[in-house]
Amino acid sequence: MFGRYEKRILEYQTKAMEKQVAEVNEIYMTMRGWRHDYHNHLQKLSAHLQEGQIEEARKYIRELGESLDDIKIKYQTGNVSLDAILNSKLSLAEREQIEIHCKVELGECLTVSDIDLCILLGNLIDNAVESCQKIRAKEERFLRIYMCIRKQQIYIFVTNATNESVRKLDDEYVSKKRGNHGHGLKRINIVVDKYGGFIKRANEPGVFATEIMLPL
Repeated sequence: MFGRYEKRILEYQTKAMEKQVAEVNEIYMTMRGWRHDYHNHLQKLSAHLQEGQIEEARKYIRELGESLDDIKIKYQTGNVSLDAILNSKLSLAEREQIEIHCKVELGECLTVSDIDLCILLGNLIDNAVESCQKIRAKEERFLRIYMCIRKQQIYIFVTNATNESVRKLDDEYVSKKRGNHGHGLKRINIVVDKYGGFIKRANEPGVFATEIMLPL
């Protein structure tokens, strides 16, 4: 069982996730608005060129480029909440020179809330990145994420590089972990327990794997 402290941490993270999802929703709205105005932008540029206003056209192009600099949507799953987590956290992972492989195939009708899915995936990625950062040889860093619907369950499988070697991965292992990694493990367990799901962790030489199944 988890104590009040872990539950308070989970509540805090839920609010943080909701804020992050709202921010990404705003980004999507901005992108849609820009696409809607696409032809208007082209017409304006065409008018400048027809009048020989080369500098005005260049200035307008620069302004358009600047407006899009902060809009980078690389991972698109069809679920805005998951897109928020994947794009924000995996972009940071790539900066740490971690090789990323990500495949998400989920339907729209899920009984698990978007926020709980984001808490799971967010903590799995955070822990994986933390493990990879401890590996000096950057070419050995990797993170693989696979999510799908399998036998009426949400199936999540995450593997990452690690230099940690643990023989027994149980509740004692989770409780003894310190820092953000330990908190992340507990938060993951809380969500899995909430839905009566299944979780399995495995540690082989150079690889840490987490397998999760949540009933639909």
